[in-house]
Amino acid sequence: MISRRSFMSGFSAVGASCLLAPHSRANSQLPFLRATASTAQLTPEGYPSTSVWAFSSDGAATIPGPEIRIKAGERVQRTLMNELPQSTAVHWHGIRIDNAMDGAAPLTQAPVETGATFDYDFVCPDPGTYWYHSHNRSREQVARGLAGSLIVEDVEPWLGLPGAATREITLVLDDWLLNEDGSIVEGRWDDLHAAAHAGRMGNTATVNGQSFPHFGLRPRERVRLRTINVATDRIMPISLPGLSPRLIALDGHPVTPRDVEIVELAPAQRADIVIDAPVSASTQIGLMLDTGRSNQVEMAAFQIEGEPVEVAQEPVRPLPSWKTLAAPDLSSAKMEPLRIEGGAMRGMDEAMYHGKTMGFRELTSHGMAWAFNGVAHGMDDPMFEASLGRTVLMELSNRSAFPHGIHVHGHHFTILTRNGLSDPNKDVRDTVLIGADEVVEIAFVADNPGKWMIHCHMLSHQASGMMGWFKVA
Repeated sequence: MISRRSFMSGFSAVGASCLLAPHSRANSQLPFLRATASTAQLTPEGYPSTSVWAFSSDGAATIPGPEIRIKAGERVQRTLMNELPQSTAVHWHGIRIDNAMDGAAPLTQAPVETGATFDYDFVCPDPGTYWYHSHNRSREQVARGLAGSLIVEDVEPWLGLPGAATREITLVLDDWLLNEDGSIVEGRWDDLHAAAHAGRMGNTATVNGQSFPHFGLRPRERVRLRTINVATDRIMPISLPGLSPRLIALDGHPVTPRDVEIVELAPAQRADIVIDAPVSASTQIGLMLDTGRSNQVEMAAFQIEGEPVEVAQEPVRPLPSWKTLAAPDLSSAKMEPLRIEGGAMRGMDEAMYHGKTMGFRELTSHGMAWAFNGVAHGMDDPMFEASLGRTVLMELSNRSAFPHGIHVHGHHFTILTRNGLSDPNKDVRDTVLIGADEVVEIAFVADNPGKWMIHCHMLSHQASGMMGWFKVA
């Protein structure tokens, strides 16, 4: 494990006004969700605080934004008030939502201008771990802090039942690119070199907006961790050595409980993990992040303390089934390819951008380095159309030298195969991580009418070409 001092000198490089909305919707009866300028202590105490953009409800803005927690089938109702110097919008990631409420500016709504408001009002049909974040100028606004957790609880409680956890902890994982004085690195939001590689990598890691937070566990206590990767571009392979982690859900959807040593979270992915604290007290166990090249960084610590929990450690109880997700019918599926090309070390011969065919050099002059099916940032026309209720079978082919986290709005899909081999778990997700030169097949029922984005959730890749949409009608 890495000490705080070595972390700050190595992985972290850090060393030392809010624009008020002139008007708000006075007749709105919904609770406010303000997007505003604020400050946060992202680095350890004693280091300078950081100017951020953040969400708030009743009190001060926080990193991450205030947790929204409801039960499945209930409504989320918020009036977004934009107090930022840029227009913004809120995407409710992973929710099978009414199209008009998806927040995917400019496809489903106009961006909310400075000083303006927008009412979000929608039902969350499925329990699970979700999140919300800016979906306008995302690679900058999310990197400045505009993200928060959205927890949808089961209608019938799972906590406290035999084999279930006794309580839960939400862990919002993030990384930040900071200067030595603690400020966010500015002026590189359109850095095409980073976008053509792995994206904007941070140098400072946080959990729930803090550097090295500690969480108390009682001996033998069983706890559910809701982990969310809200980083702009960083893939986070995390491990919990000594806590017997078992996976129970991915991207909100339940899975059959299974042992895991490493959970790899692409940006936007979530994993619900059950842990069992060891028997002995006075033990500290780290939440470890693999940053590459065998470098393990301790993001947080679990302190085992207090009186032991007097419960029998039964096998982990599965989460209740959703019972709302239609199973894909592959016998009559609509076949749709998604070819990923571009980036450093591979590039592409040419692609269409705003109706014009361009070579790779000309594309980069417009800030484009990636393409879907030969189209860079294809927002003019849909990639495909599917009739309501039709199963869509997509072959995602990554012909680039980098991994990508592909997110489908408004739907969850089943992972069928990887590189021609049947996926043993058939996990249901809304974001899938595809390695370099991998081919992944996914299937979903197009049961949610509207215009839906599909894009890489490495937000630098999204902004530089990996963006498209499809229509369900």
